[in-house]
Amino acid sequence: MPRRVDDYRGLTQPSRLRLLRAVQSHPGMRVAELAERCGMPLNTARDHLRVLVQEGLVREERLHVGSRGRPPIAYHPVREADSNPAARRRVDGARRRGALLRAVMPPTPADAALRGDTEAETQLDVLYEHLDDAGLSPVLDEPALRFEMMPCRYRGMIAQDQATVCGAHARLVRDTLAQVDGPLEVERLEPFVTADTCALLLRRGEHRGRTASDPVSAPPPPESRSAR
Repeated sequence: MPRRVDDYRGLTQPSRLRLLRAVQSHPGMRVAELAERCGMPLNTARDHLRVLVQEGLVREERLHVGSRGRPPIAYHPVREADSNPAARRRVDGARRRGALLRAVMPPTPADAALRGDTEAETQLDVLYEHLDDAGLSPVLDEPALRFEMMPCRYRGMIAQDQATVCGAHARLVRDTLAQVDGPLEVERLEPFVTADTCALLLRRGEHRGRTASDPVSAPPPPESRSAR
């Protein structure tokens, strides 16, 4: 069944991805601090942050510093859907579309693994749409809790700074799962399991909304990737 896809413009430029990773790694920083850390002009950082906020990837926090004038703004990753209107809309839309698909399509034996676990199903619906809107063309193996995806478009940047690219995506996945109550969490992200495929493995966890470091497997060396 076709559905509306709302692509993330915020993930279409390497400079925005670096800025997003800086917000993820150093939550609570202001625009000037983020611009300096990323080595970009202040106005450029401000424009990029506006896009990231509009797309539900970053949230703003107005700081009360006790001085006159407009209060400064700090930036944080979005871990609660209600903290950013765009994130709330994405979660609600994915929830509705997932419920509709399950209502009109009979379950296959492979789907039966999670049937009746509404929270886990909703987490998968929201995560699937996140990956799809990011342009990763996800394919879900539901019983294995495994997504296979196309690599993101930053091949040149990956060769230079894979930790930034994969770390940003892993944190986005973890935060996306945290926006919906449910048992699923990230086990690991495996970049380039083939020359043109990445894998994301989930697991059932005892605790929701962990704050551990990004679970990203070490990438294979460039020689092994190119030889595949």
